[in-house]
Amino acid sequence: MALVIPCVDIQAGRAVRLYEGDPDRETVYFDSPLEAALHWERLGAEMLHLVDLDAATGRGENKELIRQIARSVSVPVEVGGGVRDSEAARTLLEAGVARVVVGTAAVKDPELVRHLIARHGASQVVVSVDARGGEVAVSGWAEGSGVQVATILAALEGAGLQTLIFTDVSRDGTLRGLDRQLMAEVRALWPHELIVGGGVRDTQDVQLLDELGIEGAIVGRAIYEGTLPFPVQP
Repeated sequence: MALVIPCVDIQAGRAVRLYEGDPDRETVYFDSPLEAALHWERLGAEMLHLVDLDAATGRGENKELIRQIARSVSVPVEVGGGVRDSEAARTLLEAGVARVVVGTAAVKDPELVRHLIARHGASQVVVSVDARGGEVAVSGWAEGSGVQVATILAALEGAGLQTLIFTDVSRDGTLRGLDRQLMAEVRALWPHELIVGGGVRDTQDVQLLDELGIEGAIVGRAIYEGTLPFPVQP
């Protein structure tokens, strides 16, 4: 069964979820991101996905909170948001994070991905490709990049990337369910480990991942609001 990875989005020191990635349209689920992380670990999460939304949007950062979470849970933690250079990646990995998630920087500079993999190994470097209508979105999803999904995936494979996170921005935080056609297209484009996000609603979406051979999904609102019971039963 596809791995369901709980997401803890951190904004202004709280665990939130955004609607379509808009930082001004948030729902606060936990005042403490650490408590959110411990909550999902207690329920059986095998990995946690943290996003520093303030770092992603340039509004600040939550490095100390992330360090605290990484040292307080026993499951691997991956972290994205504001990882734009080798120094940011190194800082997170030294703080106990299992793998760093590079977003905008990977689109603007695929050579950074090659450099990070050479320094830290492919198992510690993940790239998150966030797209809206076939175009890659950057800068906290606020801007279009002019780059098509197929183009960036080919470049990332050439850089040695092994794990891709693909997010359908138009569905993220909406509980609309996965776009079957889009998920199938991305699966066909990416031959390595694929984790998807954006719109997962219920067990039917998890079944779709299994049908398409997609290894996992990052899930937020659906497990926070209970439309997808967690842990997911096979």
